[in-house]
Amino acid sequence: MIVWVNGAFGSGKSTLVEELRGRWPGALVFDPEVIGYVLREIVEVPTGDFQDLRLWRRQVAGFLVGLVEEYGQECGPRPVLVPMTLVKPDYVAEVFGAIEAAGVPLHHFFLQVPEDVLRARIDGRSFTPDDPKQDARVRRWCKDRIPECVAAAGVLPSGTVFLDGEASPGELAELVFKRVGA
Repeated sequence: MIVWVNGAFGSGKSTLVEELRGRWPGALVFDPEVIGYVLREIVEVPTGDFQDLRLWRRQVAGFLVGLVEEYGQECGPRPVLVPMTLVKPDYVAEVFGAIEAAGVPLHHFFLQVPEDVLRARIDGRSFTPDDPKQDARVRRWCKDRIPECVAAAGVLPSGTVFLDGEASPGELAELVFKRVGA
């Protein structure tokens, strides 16, 4: 089973996944950004966003299916937890469609957080503490994507479960567990 935690940058995806991991023995965590970082070392990313690379989307879906097939049943069911912003409808359809076509159960959660809270959270983070210029670029990049992420709530797949991203990680974890039957 895959539990995909989606939302804007600063919505609490990684925090929720860490909360889930701590309560869910054997859970695996996979951050698809890793594939993006590898691809940036090999090929040019013309738009600057590795999600725009078809290869990234194919590799993410394939890697997740492989994790579930190879490690998902070791010592009982082992979910794969995925903290990743994925909001472009075509990309969501492509990645989720490939996972579902492989017969892997996918639970999709989206953390909804008001724009002003997202901006404050992003401002409160340090992405690259040793490089203030890069830190400012990353912060600006995250903030520039807030409108697209907020608007995505209206076009995500029908099975998406929307959660209040201002709730505590513990409360959110309980809601996820209830939904996936854990």
